[in-house]
Order: sequence, then C-alpha cells, then structure tokens
Amino acid sequence: MNDDQTFEATRVVRAGFIPLLDAAVLIAAAAKGFDREEGLALDLVREVSWSNIRDRLAFRQFDVAHMLGPMAIASQLGLGSNPYPVIAPFALGQGGNAVTLSVPLFAAMRDAAGADFRDEPKAHARALKRVVERRRVAGSPPLVFGVTYPFSSHNYEFRFWMAEGGIDPDRDVTMTVVPPPFTTDALKAGAIDGFCVNAPWNVLAVEAGIGRIVAVKADIAPSSPEKVLGVRPDWWAENEDTGHRLVRALHRAAHWCAECANHAELAAILAKPAHVGGSAETILAVLSGRLAVDPDGTVRDIPNYLRFHGEGVNRPASAEARWVFGQMARWGQVPLDETSAHRAGLAFRPDLFDRALGRADAGIAGEETSFDPRRIATDLEAFAIRHPMGQGRPDEGLE
Repeated sequence: MNDDQTFEATRVVRAGFIPLLDAAVLIAAAAKGFDREEGLALDLVREVSWSNIRDRLAFRQFDVAHMLGPMAIASQLGLGSNPYPVIAPFALGQGGNAVTLSVPLFAAMRDAAGADFRDEPKAHARALKRVVERRRVAGSPPLVFGVTYPFSSHNYEFRFWMAEGGIDPDRDVTMTVVPPPFTTDALKAGAIDGFCVNAPWNVLAVEAGIGRIVAVKADIAPSSPEKVLGVRPDWWAENEDTGHRLVRALHRAAHWCAECANHAELAAILAKPAHVGGSAETILAVLSGRLAVDPDGTVRDIPNYLRFHGEGVNRPASAEARWVFGQMARWGQVPLDETSAHRAGLAFRPDLFDRALGRADAGIAGEETSFDPRRIATDLEAFAIRHPMGQGRPDEGLE
C-alpha cells in the first residue's frame, strides 16, 4: 500500500453475498488481501435470499452487496417490494446459471420425445412441451418451476428457453421463487419440478441424484448480465473515494479469479463454510467448465462457463441493461415507454467503473443509457410468446 493510501486504511465496507460461485470476486478480494492493499477491509456477510440482500442494503445494514443485475434495474424502476434505488459500478462476472429438472421429469421428456429425442438444449425444451401437453390432456396439475427472484437472469433465461420450445411460462406452467440454497431441497421434496440457479446448486442436485441439467446460460443468453456490485447512490456519493478503492480491489480480484493457475486455491477458499461451502473438488470442476449434467456421470465441457474477468466482463454495459429491460417488457413487468427505458439504463454505471480505474475516456452518468423503446418493441415482435403490459398477461405470482 502506498503512503497516500493510508487514509481510512481501516475503513470497513460491509458486503452482503449469497453462497454462489459468482460471489468469488468479492470473497477473493477479502481472502487474498486485495481489499487491504487498497486501504479497505471487506466484512462479508452470508445471506440466504435475494430479498434479504435487497432489504438489508436498503436499510443500510450493508454498504454494498453481491446482487442480481436485473435487481438493480428493477430498483431504478420502482418495481417489487421495498424498491430503494441501486446502482452497479462493477460487474462481478458472467455465466454459471443452469436449468435443472427433476430426474423423473427428464425421463418423462425422453419418453415423450421418442425417436426425436436429442440430448441438446433446444430439443429438451421441445420435449418438455410434449410433457406439458400430455399433462394438460390428462388433467394433471401444471409443472412448478423455481427461480431465485422475479427480477433475475434466472427468471428471464428459464422463460426464454421454455418459450423457444413453445411453452408459455405464464399459462402452461407455474413459476415460483425459491432462494438459491433451498433449490436442491425443494426439488428433492417434490415441491418443484425444476429450477434455474447459479452454481453450485445446479451441480449439487445432479450429485444428489435428483437433478438433470438440460441447458446452461451459454445456451440461452451468454452475454446477459449476471451478478453486479449493488450500491446505494447515496452511499457512493458520500464515500466516493472508498467506492473507487473498492472497484480497484475487485478488479484485481477478478483478474486473479480468472487465472486457471489460481483455481485450485480459489476452490478451497470458496469451499469454506463461511463462504459457499461444499466440496472443493466439485467447485474446481465447475470453475474448469467441466459440468456434471446427470447422475449417471455425463459431463459437458463448457468453455467460459464462469467468467470473472476479460474484455467487457467487469464493466457494466448499457447494452446488457437494455436486454434486461426488454425481457421485463416481454413478460409484462414494466411498461415499454421512453421514461422507463431511460430509468432502466441508469442502473448500470460504466462511468463510475471508468473513473475508479483512472481511464482517461471516462464518460458521464447517463451518456450510454438512451434506449429506444421502439427498437425494443420491434425486437419483441419477433417472439411468438410474450405478455407485455395491457395484453392480458396473468399474474405470475412471483412477488
């Protein structure tokens, strides 16, 4: 640490996180001392649900938080319970999500597909459609699928995948919220028939012999935003120097996490009970992109299954916010108008990222947030299944 970094050398930044592998950058920043090299001390607090993260950040129990990218956008739009505004000056990574279905449901899909069965994501969605139709004809209750939060990449990716197979997520199945650490238990208990969640909970369901991974984020929307550093605008305004130091520490930690040579150590750090927990061996396999997809031992090799650093990974981009806003509009969560589009873009702050890293071309707030609702509307017209506001979308019951 340089002499000019002694200011607030013991400044504590309290950060909430969910036990997921994409909290790695925050966890590594503290475990490897990147925070202390910037004159900070990260106080990490493990939480169980995204609603707890949302509330504890709003009520100032956390300074910053590991947060769903779409959650920050929803907060700017005043959506959901306790919608306190949040900004994202740093993206914590990409990837890691997977759609995991129960083993009995996958067997039913294989049977329904018959000679058309193919072990690939789009074919799985079509096979699920056949099961949904069979259940409707038989008078069986709709399948129940879990997502981690209404405003999450998991919700939008699960819906996108099902809709591509001809399934209407609001009419053909039931969608419900299940916190990430509870997903595997809910599947085992039969409370849900499948879920979309980040690692390691998808792989743990496979290891427990109860889950079958049918699609991953890379199959659906590989560049869609995942987790970000969520910050209250007032905290950033009052602690700008601390915020810059934190972004720099996270940037260094992200680079460290991305190096394959560090993955064994990173897996051991993440496996600690205070962090994510579980088997370091399993975590290392996920970090390497070797994903066990069924209890019989089938493995998919997925390059960049989890990305912590690289071109465009850590800088929150307006194009990503635009994609999220489009999905919100597609499923009737937000009106498709210019005011909403502009506010959505204010959640992601590449200008703050640039300033923290001392980039000479740092922009100004809002310069990349001009979304054209007409263009988004044109994009949405391409989807056969959609429920924008005012077109009779049934309440999905997620919030």
